[in-house]
Amino acid sequence: MNAIVTVVGQDKVGIIAAVCALLAENNVNILDITQTILQGSFTMVMAVDVSKSRTSVGELRKLLEALGEKMEISIRIQREEIFDAMHRV
Repeated sequence: MNAIVTVVGQDKVGIIAAVCALLAENNVNILDITQTILQGSFTMVMAVDVSKSRTSVGELRKLLEALGEKMEISIRIQREEIFDAMHRV
């Protein structure tokens, strides 16, 4: 199963490293990643494969949100089909 991870917040050192480390620790494979600075805010979108993860998407959500709180940024994960349905034009 694939999911989408979004990260938004004030740019600072270590955001990509911290998010990627947490995903790797939970056996989540990054399929695609894009990041930029948009009007002073760091933004990143990652497509990930959670099918071999030892952790449920719900638990990953909690771990990512906790990391986001610690880093004072917003980190969210959604199943790909839900993300796609919410962002259809």
